[in-house]
Amino acid sequence: MNQVDHRNTRRDYTRAELRRSDLTAEPAQLLARWLEEAREAGNPDPTAMTLATADADGQPSARIVLFKHFEGEGLCWYTDSRSHKGRDLAENPRAALLFYWPETERQIRVEGSVSALPAELADDYFTQRPGGSRLAAAASLQSQPVDDRATLEQRVKDLEQQYPDGNVPRDPAWIGYRLAPELFEFWQGRASRLHDRFTYHHNGEHWEITRLMP
Repeated sequence: MNQVDHRNTRRDYTRAELRRSDLTAEPAQLLARWLEEAREAGNPDPTAMTLATADADGQPSARIVLFKHFEGEGLCWYTDSRSHKGRDLAENPRAALLFYWPETERQIRVEGSVSALPAELADDYFTQRPGGSRLAAAASLQSQPVDDRATLEQRVKDLEQQYPDGNVPRDPAWIGYRLAPELFEFWQGRASRLHDRFTYHHNGEHWEITRLMP
């Protein structure tokens, strides 16, 4: 393997600062504000977040999913429960989320427990998705092996013939998840790596705010 050396790849962070006076009483409010500011700054996928899970043996894995909405103060997304992440969450229903927006030089970490959303919420969101996305979700047994792309595309064509009106039903395995946050960390990049970091930790009654060293 050719040597790969990025020890001299770096940039400085100078766009903004984060002071305690900038924080909101509820961390979800600040998350919503930062997400909108990332969109306004030109991020093409401001709702993209890394979802980190671990199986029963503690083996971690991570991937990008899309944040969809808050529900009961929890962060929600939708996916196939038969997927790798779905199997992890069935064995170990705790996870971490990470938003990163290079345009605003910000990160948000969220940690907490995960539970499935009611089926009616999954139904409501599934019917809002574009027709092609509904067909893809119904055709795919997410994370399972497939011989080739032609096989996958044929499964979509078969569903198109079966449901010519486009009203393909939601597979019961395609569900919504909600992470109930116990900790938020807000990170604002600063010059010379002297970053601003604040955590919100829920003590069972309210959120406690702490500034962290970078």
